[in-house]
Amino acid sequence: MLLGVPEILSPELLKVLCEMGHSDRLVIADGNFPVESMGKNAVIVRCDGHGVPEILDAILTMIPLDTYVDHPVNLMEVMPGDQVATPIWDTYKEIVTKHDSRGASAVGNIERFAFYEEAKTAYCIIATSEKAVYANVMLQKGVVINK
Repeated sequence: MLLGVPEILSPELLKVLCEMGHSDRLVIADGNFPVESMGKNAVIVRCDGHGVPEILDAILTMIPLDTYVDHPVNLMEVMPGDQVATPIWDTYKEIVTKHDSRGASAVGNIERFAFYEEAKTAYCIIATSEKAVYANVMLQKGVVINK
């Protein structure tokens, strides 16, 4: 155990977060996301039994978001015609606001199939047991600055 490290972050995930450089992206995937097929070139970390919000919150205590892009956090847009609510997005925006001064304006949306293409280039994809639909979130890591 280490002081100041959220318990939900496994040693494997901490290692991956340390390995990531500026502009590298990671996807925190819901339970329906095709992790294995999208992550052929990514490090896959399993966080079974956990939901996306708690993983997102823990990760954002450890890494900054990229300040050189408008939307360092991106969500998968709902497909036209799908009649689903996405209240989990509000939760994500609250979490981002807690960790980034840009608040909800740091969060953007990417069309579903474009999100898949972007996910294929991610450094890491984290598999969760999140049951909410359209609950995938992509983060772009920023620069860690010593204060």
